Amino acid sequence: MIGVLAIVVALILLIYLAYRGISLLILAPGLAALVALVSVETPLLASYTQVFMGAAGEFIVRYFPLFLLGAIFGKLMEDSGSAEVLAQVIVKRLGDARAILAVVLSCAVMTYGGVSLFVVAFAIFPIAAALFRQSNLPKRLIPGTIALGAFTFTMTALPGTPAIQNAIPMPYFGTSPFAAPGLGILTGLMMLVLGQAWLTYRANQARTRGEGYGEHTDNAPEVNKTLRERSAGEGFDLLEVPPEDTPRGLPPVSLAVLPIVLVIALNLVFTTLVIPAMDTGYLAEPEYGATSIDSVRGVWSVIAALVISIVVLVVTNLQRLPKLTMTLDSGANASLLPIFNTASLVGFGSVIASLAAFDMISAWITSVGGDNPLISLAIAVNVLAGMTGSASGGMSIALATLGDTYLAMGQAAGISPELLHRVTAVATGGLDALPHNGAVITLLSICGLTHRQAYVDIAVVGVLVPILSLVFLITAGTLFGTF
Repeated sequence: MIGVLAIVVALILLIYLAYRGISLLILAPGLAALVALVSVETPLLASYTQVFMGAAGEFIVRYFPLFLLGAIFGKLMEDSGSAEVLAQVIVKRLGDARAILAVVLSCAVMTYGGVSLFVVAFAIFPIAAALFRQSNLPKRLIPGTIALGAFTFTMTALPGTPAIQNAIPMPYFGTSPFAAPGLGILTGLMMLVLGQAWLTYRANQARTRGEGYGEHTDNAPEVNKTLRERSAGEGFDLLEVPPEDTPRGLPPVSLAVLPIVLVIALNLVFTTLVIPAMDTGYLAEPEYGATSIDSVRGVWSVIAALVISIVVLVVTNLQRLPKLTMTLDSGANASLLPIFNTASLVGFGSVIASLAAFDMISAWITSVGGDNPLISLAIAVNVLAGMTGSASGGMSIALATLGDTYLAMGQAAGISPELLHRVTAVATGGLDALPHNGAVITLLSICGLTHRQAYVDIAVVGVLVPILSLVFLITAGTLFGTF
């Protein structure tokens, strides 16, 4: 019982201290050591060097290329002006009357194409602010609008998304980024429709009350030092916002959208055609990890798609990237803190999982839902994502400790690995958006608003709606199987 209490206290401290701004690079190993000390049967130094660092290192080895390439791609989209062009085109086509939908779709297009959600928030806010002011909509709705487009369906539900939340389950279940495409699309549409309906309802309420945009200071380009220091842990501290007075020629729409189309299309081509046609029998040899193509196919597909798209992005925008080396360096550097933070959370989870007390917790979690492992899988991932304030961190802990268990339970229940993959990914996008989440804090800071002013809408579109959509996904998958 003392061991269980130590785990709960450690998780509470992780939430509180992370919210207070302490780095996860310090928190995760420190709290893991605290739990190991309380659990006297666990050797302290071995828990750190053999368990914590072993799990953290394995995560970095497996996913570093995705973090690196994703950050570089996002930085190139930003510096070339492609992200700005896409946002402007969507807003122009939909017009002032559909300001909320225009901002949501702008965010969705960019995040589905692989642009970091932090880059999207910085790039979209000035456009959203001007559009909302022109439409006389409350500024307090902007964070919820950006969250719906960037933090929800394109991150977890839509098949083929290059988001890390869609990549992490692949090695555990032997799946691809396009796992359960039909269910993923329906779940994503449900998130979009419900979230849009809520934001429209809130806008109509504001109009009825005569509430306009409000008197605020839009200072996104002058992000203060404190915000950047607190945001450094999320890996976008080097993604500088271009000065307002910097002249540059923007790319045409066709070139702006080309890299995003390539990421999605090439991902599908490599997953379904190129890699299956390759001779990969050598993977069974010890020097290549004694593995199979099923465990690496998804990661290979995303890597290949991102590399080719980055090359095309550079070649077609070379004249718009006068400081290409600086752009590449900034993108590469921006990938380091996110992966090390997530790896530290994975290490923390592995230490927790090595304790005898965790057997009691895992037995309870896996028993929830009876004969349907999808329910306990969804609860485990969602709760851990909420505790850590990180979708990828919570998912990684759940899969590292219980992934094999859920795969075996799914096979015994006749549930396909593809459905397990999609439920796992969607489950990360719920409680992860609680108030202490780094992305939530950063988004509110960019918009110059407080939790009291704007968090309610983020909670509805980023927590409640994804959880309702997750219930739909589990229900549909249980009744109709994978499609």
